[in-house]
Amino acid sequence: MSVRRLAEEQPDSFAFNRANAVVARQWIGKYPKGRQQSAVIPLLMLAQEQEGWVTRPAVEEVSRMLDMPLIRVLEVATFYTQFQLKPVGTRAHVQVCGTTPCMLRGSEALMDVCRRKIHHEQFQTNADGTLSWEEVECLGACVNAPMVMIWKDTYEDLTKDSLNKVLDGFASGNPPKPGPQIDRQFAAPAGGPRVLKDTAVAGDATKKGNM
Repeated sequence: MSVRRLAEEQPDSFAFNRANAVVARQWIGKYPKGRQQSAVIPLLMLAQEQEGWVTRPAVEEVSRMLDMPLIRVLEVATFYTQFQLKPVGTRAHVQVCGTTPCMLRGSEALMDVCRRKIHHEQFQTNADGTLSWEEVECLGACVNAPMVMIWKDTYEDLTKDSLNKVLDGFASGNPPKPGPQIDRQFAAPAGGPRVLKDTAVAGDATKKGNM
């Protein structure tokens, strides 16, 4: 595992906005007295969602809010690769799954799209700073491989052409609908159901199963 460090250039300060400050207090309140430091990951994620990446001032603020040694918060932020430690694309940071199922279904072609359309190197933004990308491990949508995750949403059953459209949508400020990018309902078989297609029979079987 490579060493992960905070970016050299940092903003002067960080504070949760009004809405996120409320959410942060709610997260802290979920844990019993003396265990509030368990909220460190949710608070760091909240800071990343607000700023786009985890800054040193954000780490310091989370440390203060949780009465937690700064080094302990730094350990969390630098260990988990879900935390971005330098600025990423302002409109989309594309995480391309490169694990075996996605690789076998063409994830390398998706990375080529990102290299051509965003930047040849990972974690670098495009010319206007709106898009960036990285290769990651399994994102849990193997049945719909190949796929990418952008922020909290997954875009599945991708081809080079459909990923190009997804990136164009984010670049223009009009993100496409997440989920499968083919005619598939969630993780159901492509092309529609193949068994229990008679709703009357399926309903009857369900009733019998509940008896």
